[in-house]
Amino acid sequence: MPGVKAKLLSSLLVVLLPVVVGADSPTVTPSVAIIIDDLGNKLSWGRKAIKLPGPVALSFLPHTPHVQSLANQAHAAGKEVMLHMPMEAESGKQLGPGGLTLHMTEQQLHQTTRKALGSVPYATGLNNHMGSLLTRHPGAMSWLMDAIKDHGGLFFVDSRTTDHSVADQVAVEKLLPAVRRDVFLDNVRTKTAIKNEFRRLLQLAKKRGYAVAIGHPYPETMQVLKQELAGLSSKGIRLIPISEIVALQKRGKPWQAPLSHSPKVVKSSKQ
Repeated sequence: MPGVKAKLLSSLLVVLLPVVVGADSPTVTPSVAIIIDDLGNKLSWGRKAIKLPGPVALSFLPHTPHVQSLANQAHAAGKEVMLHMPMEAESGKQLGPGGLTLHMTEQQLHQTTRKALGSVPYATGLNNHMGSLLTRHPGAMSWLMDAIKDHGGLFFVDSRTTDHSVADQVAVEKLLPAVRRDVFLDNVRTKTAIKNEFRRLLQLAKKRGYAVAIGHPYPETMQVLKQELAGLSSKGIRLIPISEIVALQKRGKPWQAPLSHSPKVVKSSKQ
């Protein structure tokens, strides 16, 4: 019966092949997820983001002039829609409508979050816009994650605008599906710089099994992504929805040590 045993063993190995679960367990095919932020104010930028190839996630600022129409178009195009939730920054920069601040009560924070989610059709998750002050406060993050859980069926992506953020840690403690950003594509808004960051994203995915990038609807970013995503499969890397990476991360690694795998680069210490 050695032939039968060999076939059974082969089948078992196929079932047990690793998937994207975290830093210690690589994927069979390295995977990346990309989120485009700051959508909703400019109609033309939003439309170009929707035309990007593959399951790029699009994150919309709440209560913006074009959020309703663009979110509907994004959903119809098969894109994952997210809420880009404004949160207080150390710099005191204006948040725009629907922003969360440190002085809010729990009730105010919950109400503001509900209204923001209600302004973005088809939102399946959210990530923070700015937030270098708010995301470092466990109490405020605990209230936020409770508000997200109350809504039901959502995930959270920590944009990591500060390396002192506790947002994703609190989300995990609250048993909310969550993951953190690894690479900002366009901190420097030139094609050369964006291409370099995209290469760094792919290198990280090959090393760790998966990686998450955030970019913006700048013309330079759209041009680079349109070109690079078209040839992604030829490099042995797949583009998958951010929700898929979140789900696999949650399944494979339910807890991370404090500040583990913190990205060396943040968007800005004052964002």
